Amino acid sequence: MVAVPEAPGKVRLVSEQALPPSSVLGGPEAVPCCPGERARVSKGEGGPAAAARWTKLPAAVTLSPRAVCAVFLLAAASVLAAPAAPAPAPAPATPAADEATTYKQLELFARVLSYVQNNYVEKVDDKQLIYGAIKGMLDTLDPHTVFMPPDVFKEMKIDTSGEFGGLGLDIAKKGDVLVVVTPVDDTPAARAGVRAGDEILAIDGESTRSMDVARAAAKMRGPAGKRVTLTLMREGFVQPQDITILRDHVRIVSAEGTLYGAIGYVKLKNFQERTDAYLKRELDRLRTLNGGHELRALVLDLRNNPGGLLDQAVAVSDRFLPGKLTIVTTRGRGAHNVTEEKSHDRDTEKPYPMVVLVNGGCASAAEIVAGALQDHTRALIVGTPTFGKGSVQTVIELEDGSGLKLTIARYFTPKGRSIQELGIQPDVVVPDTRDGTATRMPREKDLRHHLHNDGAPDVRSPRVLSAKDWEVTSTLQDDQLRLALNYLHDTLPNLPGATAAAKPGVAPNPPPGGNALVPAVRRTP
Repeated sequence: MVAVPEAPGKVRLVSEQALPPSSVLGGPEAVPCCPGERARVSKGEGGPAAAARWTKLPAAVTLSPRAVCAVFLLAAASVLAAPAAPAPAPAPATPAADEATTYKQLELFARVLSYVQNNYVEKVDDKQLIYGAIKGMLDTLDPHTVFMPPDVFKEMKIDTSGEFGGLGLDIAKKGDVLVVVTPVDDTPAARAGVRAGDEILAIDGESTRSMDVARAAAKMRGPAGKRVTLTLMREGFVQPQDITILRDHVRIVSAEGTLYGAIGYVKLKNFQERTDAYLKRELDRLRTLNGGHELRALVLDLRNNPGGLLDQAVAVSDRFLPGKLTIVTTRGRGAHNVTEEKSHDRDTEKPYPMVVLVNGGCASAAEIVAGALQDHTRALIVGTPTFGKGSVQTVIELEDGSGLKLTIARYFTPKGRSIQELGIQPDVVVPDTRDGTATRMPREKDLRHHLHNDGAPDVRSPRVLSAKDWEVTSTLQDDQLRLALNYLHDTLPNLPGATAAAKPGVAPNPPPGGNALVPAVRRTP
């Protein structure tokens, strides 16, 4: 049994088994949890995006908080008053036995709480004691299951629209060290030179060693125009260095595009409320720049995209896939708790050739898109392995304004691959050297208590794209993007109106779910 806040001044006692099944995915999302409800979203400086959903609980016995406390304290008092008895012989575990064991542990907790309240050398704050106990309990679980005090939970919810005051960092805990997963493009942190893999040792002089991700994110958030000093350590530094960054209004426009010849390039920065709409707008704008003609190919850039809303990840995947194809499946602890998202025929893009760019900063919802397009052979995936966050969270708002983010399921690609810990393996591996070095980004497998993946790794033979130089891309410093564009240009027909069969490397009849691109690759020695 668990006590669940219901309304001001009341709580409900419900069985854990009574909680309704949920299908939240591992990035913030906006999909119904129960009839009449809408998911709330939260993503930002708290690490790879995590989903949020309000959970509707079944009817249950209603007690006042005072009554619940009385029951709790009576249980503790009964333990203190009971005479010592010999330990019973071990018995086979049963649900009733498990529940009894849980109650005994609660009695132990009540006893310790009473000792601290009455005997600690200084007066204690009961709320902080309880919050600390809850955090400690959840700290034994995976890194994406967290308790958020009211102020932190409030910050978590404000950026659903993609606008907030802060630095623009996605962070995670690697052991006791706070590390940068990725700086979001065109944000104060990115402009100040913060890099993926940087260790944040202190924020405004306060050590981050015992600081959880939610609190660190809250410290970096705040009004625009205020300064934040980060103490950073990175490979190549002799000693930690302080970097002072001016907070700004971080307004993230999810999609931005450029036209290279007749080949489109669209960068998706995250998956927020209007990402699919921004994507469609950019594709239409690129078609206009192309003289009103259809794009001949597209590079979709998901690098450093920390994820976001599930419904937007599904919508973006759906835009490039024909109808009735599986996009993603979620599976909870029970075999009955399985959900599946499928594509539709409406508003599907033409099956032009596609390359998707990924790296270690590509997480959660972004991995869903990459996995769906890879499994259905709709796009060639180029870059480095992705982050590997394949878990599903639900967020419950509690009575006092605090929040609980709880991992409840894993998600799988259309072919049944779990992304958890392993990530998406690119079809073609190309190092990301945009900052002059091959950055080693932290990944899910580096996080303490991460969920393990018992599935077989996705082993792919290393391949290298064969492409000629193209004058349009000759000045690009981004090796991955330049190679993708050169490859697409090299494999396309040169004459307007030419059929797909007119040039090797282009298939005249792409398979269902596939595109017209047949990768012209060579194996490495």
